[in-house]
Amino acid sequence: MLTTIQRVFAPVKRLTPRWFWSPLRRVATAFFAPALFSWREGHFRSSVRAASVDRHGEPLPWYTYPSIDFLRVRDFSRRRVLEFGAGQSTLWWAPRVASLVSIEEDRSWAEKLRPRLPAHAEVHLASMVSAEACLADVGRILEGRGLFDVIVIDGLYRRELVPVAVRALAEAGMIICDNSEGYGFREEFLRHAMSRVDFYGMVPGVILDHCTSIYFRSDAFAFEASQPIVDKYRS
Repeated sequence: MLTTIQRVFAPVKRLTPRWFWSPLRRVATAFFAPALFSWREGHFRSSVRAASVDRHGEPLPWYTYPSIDFLRVRDFSRRRVLEFGAGQSTLWWAPRVASLVSIEEDRSWAEKLRPRLPAHAEVHLASMVSAEACLADVGRILEGRGLFDVIVIDGLYRRELVPVAVRALAEAGMIICDNSEGYGFREEFLRHAMSRVDFYGMVPGVILDHCTSIYFRSDAFAFEASQPIVDKYRS
């Protein structure tokens, strides 16, 4: 789309004076830039479908676009992932990781997800009757499973799950907190010696921007300087 716009505008720029084409380009940029973003990222398609997808209709996590860009170029093929809250992100993570454990509150949603997942991905149910009941279920599900390289907090009792996530995190791992401007994430993580990066921005199919934050320790694998910087539109 961008190449087409540039090709159409080229003769206008070549054949008309600057005072004519310069303001025209500014107005066109003001209108086309949001449309181009919506098409490229899949925001328009996500809005119409009420589901987080890219422009091809493939699942995307319901995180902010900057955080998705950060995650999608990293190698998780040997990593173990734990999700508190299952959804489109579960479908996105599953083909990219060595193992995936998702814990969900909605039985009907879990039953819809399970047939779409590979054998190394599991969806379990936890009670939302109370925080205590939820944590008890989570503890039972995680018993004997060891540590995880990536832990996502995007559902259940979010603030109450922070200490659970910290204990279950591998030393070089990271904790992804979605909608981190709320739920008391900042206050709860102040109790733990971890660094944080915030990814503010638009979210698939949502009008308002939000924040997805990643908490990590100094040797987190996802923040290694050797990681290349990728132009996602040309890669």
